[in-house]
Formats: sequence, structure tokens, C-alpha cells
Amino acid sequence: MTTSPYNEQALEALIEKHLTGYTTEELRKQYPSLPAFLDEQELYLTRDAYILGSPGDFDRTYALDTRRFWSFLENTQAEELDKLKALGPDWKLKILERFDRKIKREGVLRLLKKGLEVDNACFTLFYEAPAAGSARKVFDRFTQNQFSVTRQVRYSQANPLEEIDMVLFVNGIPLCTIELKNAWTGQTAAVQGISQYKNTRDASQPLLSFGRCLVHFAVDTDEVYMTTKLQGKDTVFLPFNKGNNFGKGNPVNPGGHRTAYLWEEIFDKKVLAQIIQHYMLLGGDEKDPFAKRFYIFPRYHQLDVVRKLMADVRQNGVGHTYLIQHSAGSGKSNSITWTAFQLIEIEDGDRPMFDSVIVVTDRRILDRQLKENIRSFSEIKNIVAHAHTSGDLRAALESGRRIIITTIQKFPYILNEIDSMADKRFGVIIDEAHSSQGGHTADKMNQVLGAMEINEEGEIDAQDLIVRAMEARKMRRNASYFAFTATPKTSTLERFGIRDADGGFRPFHLYSMKQAIEEGFILDVLANYTTYRSYYQLYKSIEDNPEFNTARAQRMLKAFVEKDPRTITAKARIMLDHFVEQVYNRKALQNKAKGMVVTQSIESAIRYYKALSGLLEERGHPFKILIAFSGTKSLNGVEYTESSLNGFPENETRDMFNRDEYRLLVVANKYLTGFDQPRLTTMYVDKKLQGVLCVQALSRLNRSAPKLGKKTENLFVLDFYNDVEDIKAAFDPFYTSTSLRAPTDVNVLHDLKDELDDSGIYEWEEVEEFNTLFFSKASAEQLSPLIDLAADRFKSELGLGEEQKINLKVKARHFVKVYGQVAAILPFDNLRWEKLFWFLKFLVPKMEVKEKNKIILDELLDSVDLSTYGIERVRLNEKIELDAGDTALDPPSSNPRGAHDQDEKSALDQIIRDFNDRWFSNWDATPEDKRQFFVNFLEKIRQHPDFASKYLNNPDKYTRNIAYAKILDEVVLQLRRLHVDFAKNWMDEEFKRNFMASTQRAIEGGVGPKV
Repeated sequence: MTTSPYNEQALEALIEKHLTGYTTEELRKQYPSLPAFLDEQELYLTRDAYILGSPGDFDRTYALDTRRFWSFLENTQAEELDKLKALGPDWKLKILERFDRKIKREGVLRLLKKGLEVDNACFTLFYEAPAAGSARKVFDRFTQNQFSVTRQVRYSQANPLEEIDMVLFVNGIPLCTIELKNAWTGQTAAVQGISQYKNTRDASQPLLSFGRCLVHFAVDTDEVYMTTKLQGKDTVFLPFNKGNNFGKGNPVNPGGHRTAYLWEEIFDKKVLAQIIQHYMLLGGDEKDPFAKRFYIFPRYHQLDVVRKLMADVRQNGVGHTYLIQHSAGSGKSNSITWTAFQLIEIEDGDRPMFDSVIVVTDRRILDRQLKENIRSFSEIKNIVAHAHTSGDLRAALESGRRIIITTIQKFPYILNEIDSMADKRFGVIIDEAHSSQGGHTADKMNQVLGAMEINEEGEIDAQDLIVRAMEARKMRRNASYFAFTATPKTSTLERFGIRDADGGFRPFHLYSMKQAIEEGFILDVLANYTTYRSYYQLYKSIEDNPEFNTARAQRMLKAFVEKDPRTITAKARIMLDHFVEQVYNRKALQNKAKGMVVTQSIESAIRYYKALSGLLEERGHPFKILIAFSGTKSLNGVEYTESSLNGFPENETRDMFNRDEYRLLVVANKYLTGFDQPRLTTMYVDKKLQGVLCVQALSRLNRSAPKLGKKTENLFVLDFYNDVEDIKAAFDPFYTSTSLRAPTDVNVLHDLKDELDDSGIYEWEEVEEFNTLFFSKASAEQLSPLIDLAADRFKSELGLGEEQKINLKVKARHFVKVYGQVAAILPFDNLRWEKLFWFLKFLVPKMEVKEKNKIILDELLDSVDLSTYGIERVRLNEKIELDAGDTALDPPSSNPRGAHDQDEKSALDQIIRDFNDRWFSNWDATPEDKRQFFVNFLEKIRQHPDFASKYLNNPDKYTRNIAYAKILDEVVLQLRRLHVDFAKNWMDEEFKRNFMASTQRAIEGGVGPKV
């Protein structure tokens, strides 16, 4: 009984059949010999299918299929061959030797693109694939390329019987080698296929030496892996898979094997030609010799997103938005480079689809990569321009530079220029908003776009900046926008995403965080997560009992406690103990591992920096620490800057931290986004993290460093502030696919406008007049009277109470926000909304309301003292499991929130009681506890796991006392609930020394129960 063939040979035959239309096994039955078929095949060289190659035609010395090589040259460039034939009978050897020297020095990619010059002859070795508008001659030439596939290629000069399963050639020049495995026979590409390349294939042989072919594939029926450089056991293979259920691998293929896309899609002649022409890059330092460099072959998702973007642009033209949700580790820099270059090549009839492509980014590496990569793709030089100022931007656009690189803070000016050049068409590629704009940049953005939310260091989230800039105007039809981000916010999804049939929004293309982690391109930062909880005891230090807003008071008290020097010192000691013992002393990452301390504010960062510096001094300065923050901060009458604390200019901090002697970096906001330091393994968090910032901040740890052996086990997060549930909630939306459940409800604009119209703060004629003046470019002094008139009505003339003012201002601000979000994508125009939007945009800043309780709440912090502080570990090395399904976000609420918290007031003593109950519950001691306290304390000391080994039996007096002090600290934390006063006194150094001496004497004198 015969059964289905399922071994590797069957997989070879399947691929061969798809590419050529034949299998070797079938031909052996039809022809007396394979050479007879090959001779007949020469009559059909221009057919669409691959040519079937013969192992006997492979020359091991030159790694060429010589039958195809000479056939191609004879059929396409006979005149050039004749030039060499006239010089002597060794013309073939002359070509082969020249080819061999050039390929060793420059590689096959350059030869395929640039050709080969031999004496007075010049040969094209590969005809490029035509574009849609190419001349007929270009189409015809491409068909003259001879793509071929050969099975069981004996490649080795040293071991003549050793075979490669399959090799693909173009014009006799190898493009890729393939080792095939079949999981049904217990052999997989991930294990046996890769192992075969690494351990049993001789990479010194011509075919497998670097630069002889473009890529090497290990393939089975389920997965594909690739490498462009074989280096024995040091070879790095990357997955070349589609992804499955947002993770690694490939989906079920109803029509065949999961990996059929490789031969059905990627091995298509035109696709391979496009990869050669538009994707393949020579990586590494230009100063290095060729042998030390490497080829970059696109990963599947990179190839997929660029091809799909180009197809959509060709079909739908200019004027659309695209959201590409690609995780860290996706290789966005190369994806953006390939997208930019291919966009300028698309033609629309007799003109380019895009006159210029503008790349908006703050990544220096992308700036450099674009220049280098475009040079390798384009024959035309100087097509890339850099716009550092708005003047540079205008000059580059007006001069028609094809690719313009500028920064995110220039984005509002880009939109202005696009508006002013309606006769030109633009593609705008926006690099992920993973760097914030701060300082003068933030000030300028607020001037251009109106008030935006900024953090303490004056930074604006760049993703918000992009969306806000686009909200300020209707979408123009002369530009398409391509936004690359790993963490799209709801506003970004609505602005750039694809509208689903059910009204929601989703990304145009996805490469998920889950897939990046499973494929090993980034590490799982949530694999080792430890949380600590702080315990506080406050007491009232004044006689009177004022009332305060309860909710706000609780927040302010927590902030007050967390920045207390005693609090920071206690946590700094835990951080440093962990880093020294678990990272530094263990020489993690070949003794190069680094950590980051994330703090609530610049003030906290400075206090942590000083506390850690003091603790390091006690330890003899085993390493150094740095601090990073923007601007100047005054603390206790002293002005601090990043450079004054670090001892060198601020712009050197990033590079200095890369040096081995610097191991810890203390930050507040700076470097939480856009900071790539692969040596970071550990993060200490004492800051509220949520949403996109949480993902971006913790993701500073996820950069892989294979050469240093960095693994997920090396990563560690110690969090003093956030709960595991909060971290999970922040990461879940971005772990797989992020979508928006529904668009913003625009009907709320009707309701808001009605309430604002009825308030009487403006007359509609004033709104109309303001818009007429504003859009006729009237001066500011002509606009001011209209705004001031409405502001005065709001302030006093209408006799509004404070609550009424607050309510109206909130509604006005909400109208501006909601209309701004939806104006550019509304399917209809509402001129009254548009006019009110511009009027309110200028009125809102002048609608003054009083900040309730501001002064009295400041008095709160002068009315309390920190009684006791303790820390308890809640979760240890927990792996936070994220949800594997896609996440649908809810749209922004269409209902405005109140300006203040609900005004519940409580007396100060009640506020303190509630605070202590929350943060310091069950610390009251009973009389029996007090009587037994000392004896119990001794017992706890003796029961401590380190007591015998590190103290009792330790002959070294110095380390013995250090161990005893640490044991006492830990016992106090265990017993903190037993006595509030004792824990309070423990913060006093004199009491601590006396108690330590007393307990030591008691233990050595035999007092108390024995263990």
C-alpha cells in the first residue's frame, strides 16, 4: 500500500514543482536523461516559470551555475563577449577570475546592481524589474533574466559529496541556499536546520562564504529562518515568519503548508527582484573591510508592510492616513527607510505620485540610516535634505528635494507649508512618538497649537503634538500620512487608523509586542516584577483643626511622605543593596549591566541621587551614578542642573552612561522614552506609571544584546509605587493589536454649543465678526476687543458664581478639544462649529477661575509630621501575564469632567486618621505586646536565617556588625506593627545605636530564650 510522501524529498519536489512546473522525479520518467530535458528547456528561456537547474552545471570554485551564466551573457550581451573573445582564447577564464575577485571584495549585491567590467567590456548581470510606467524595453529585458532552481547542489571542494538541499539562481549567480526539514519526520528548521548550517556546513567554501549569495534559509513545513552571514557557531538566524495569533510562527494555510508563502510569494521573480533593488542593504561600518560587514534582508513583516503600503497608495492615490503599529524590535528604522524611498518612486501617469516625502523623526540613527541607504538605492545623488529650521523646510520643499528629514517639533510648520503648496503632493512619514519635546520647543508648540499638557520638565508628548497639530485644520487632499508607532493612543487610532464596518478604528498593519518578544527581538520586561508597599504614620503637629478637601489632601500627604529624606534613604538602600548584590557583584552582562532609577519629580531625582551617592561613598565607590533632568531646579536654596551634578555638559550624559564605570542613572521624565541602552537590565520605579508612558518607560529594558548574553532572566523591575494590576492594565492594550471600539460621539458638540450659547458670554454676531477678521489676517489688536468683551462678561458683568464659571470654562475647553479631534475627519461640514471653535480657542485662556483650596491645602503640609515609615515587599519576581487577545479601547469620553474633585471636606485629624488607616493599618500595640517586646525581638533576631552564618559564627568583627545591623533592620520591618513609638524612635540614629548595643549585650549574655 502506498502512502502520501511526507519526507524532506517530498518538500523539495513540491517547491521545485511550484517554481518550474516540473519535478526531477517526473522528468526522469519522461526523458532518457536529465541533460536531454535541459537542452530542450533552452528553447523556452523567457517563460514565466523558473528554469530547472542541474547539479552537474554547478562550478564549486566560482559558485556559479555556468550553463545559466554563459547562456544569459550569450543571449543578452553577445557584442560585449565578442570584445573579449577577440583578445584571446582565455576569455571565459578572464571573466570568471574578474567576477571572483570583485565578489570577494564587494559582494554579490553590488555586482547584481552595478554589473561587471572586464577590460573593455561591460556586462549587466541582472536586469531590474520594471515599474508600472517603465518603457517596453525594460519589461522585455526583465524577462531575459534566467531564474533557476537546483536541487542537491554539491558545493564543497573539500568534501565533494556534501550537498545543499536547494539553491536559487539568477543568471547562474546564486541568490539563496535552502536547507529543508520536515516536522513529520522529527526534523525542524528551528533546531536541525539551523544546526546543520552552523555545525556541519563549511562556511569557508565559496558558495557559503559571505557575499556569494544574499541569504540562507532553514525551512520546514511550519517555520522559516534566515541569515545573511554564516559564521559557524556564531551564526545568528532570524525568523522569517508571518506571525500567528499575534505571536510567533505562521497561521494555518487552508491551501497547503504553513510556509508555502516562501515559495509562492517571496520566490516570485518580481518579488525577489524588488528585494534586490529596493530592500537589500550592506550593513556595518563603511570603514570596515567587506568581510566584516553584513547584509540586511527584510524580515517578513517589513517586506509585507512596505508592499501593502505601496499597493494601497497606487490604488487609492494621495490624501489618506495609515497607522502602522509595529512594536519595539520590529526594525522600524529600516521599514521607514524602505517606505520613504519607494514612495518617491511611485508614478501617477507622467508625474510622481509625491513631489516630496517628509520624514518626521527625532532619532539620530534614522537620520544617518536614511542617507546611507538612499545612496545605495538611488543613482541620483543629493535627493535627501535636512530641515533643521522652518526656513530650511520651506527651501527644501520649494526646491523639490525628494526626501526631507526634519524633527517632530517642525510638524505644525510642515502642515502650514503643505497647505500653502496646493499644487504639490506630499507623503509625510511620522516616526513613532517615543521622544517628548521639552524646554523652548514646548513653549513654541504651545504658541502654535495652544495650551498643551506638559510635564515638570516642560516636555510635550510627541504623539499628542502630532494629533493636536492635525486637529488645527481640515485634512488636505494633497498629502498622505504614514504614522509608525508601537503604542497608539485613542486619538492616534482615530486620526490615522482604518475605519471598520462597525465604526471602530484599527491599524493598517501590525507587528505586535507579543510577536517581538516570542521571536526574541525584544525581552519581556514583565517577567521579573517585584513590588514593595510603603507604610506611613503621620501625626498632627498643630493645636487647631482646620478643614481640607479630603481627596486632594490624601494625595498631597502621600507626596509629602514620599519625598521625605528618610523615606528616600530607606528605599535607596534597598535599591543599592539589590543592584550591588544581584547585578554588580554577579558581573551580569559580562560586568556591563546597568540600572535606572525612575522618580516622581526632579526634586525626588535629586534627593535619590544624593542618597545613592552617599550610600556608594560608604561602600567605597564601586561604581558611579548619573542623573538626568531638564532645566534648573532649586532645592533648599541651592540651584541644581544636570551638568552641575554630573560634572560634564548635559549633551554628554547619554554617551557617558555608556561607559563601564557608570552603572546607575536617576531620572524623573527625561530618558523614559526614546532612550536605547541595551545594557539596561534593572529598573527601580518610584513613580506613578500608567498608559503609554508606563509601556514606554519599562520598555527601556527590553532591548536585546545577544553579544552580551542578555536574556529575559537578566531583567528585573522593583516597583515601590504601582500595583501589578496597574502595570498589566497599561501593557495589555499594546501587547497584541490595539483598536478603537468606536469614534468620538460628535453629537455632544450640539449640546455643548447650546449651553455656551445660552450662557450669554458672547453674541453670535461677535463670533461671526471674529472669524471674518481672523481669516482675513487682521492684526491681533483688532481681534482683542471681541475676546476681551466676552471675557469681561464672563468675569463680572453676568454675575456668575465661581461654580458657574468653572462649569462654563470646562464646557468651552471640552468643545475645543472634541471638535479639534474630529474636525479633520468629519464626513460633513458644520460652519457654526468651526467658527465657535476658533472663537473659543482664543477666549478660553482668558476665562479666569479661582483655584479652590490652593492656599489652605499648602498649609496642610505644615500641619503634619512623619511619625513612622516602613517598607514591605508585596510581590517577588512575579511574571505579569498579559492578555493574548486583541484589545479594543473605548473612545474619549464625550462628557466633560468637573474642574475640581467633589468638594468633600474633613477635619485635619480625621484626614490623618484616614491616611494612617490606609497606609499604616494595624500598627497599634497591645499592653502584652509591650511587655514581651524586648524578649520577642531577641527571639526574632535568633530566628533570622542569616543570624547563625553571618553573625553568630562570623569571626570577622567588621562584617559581623554589618550583618547584625541588616538583620535588625529586617526584624524591625517584620515587627513594625507591634509598636508605633518604637518604630518612630528607630528613625533616630542615637536610639538605634543604643538599642543595637543593648540587644547585642543581651544576646552575648544569654538573656532571653535560646533557639
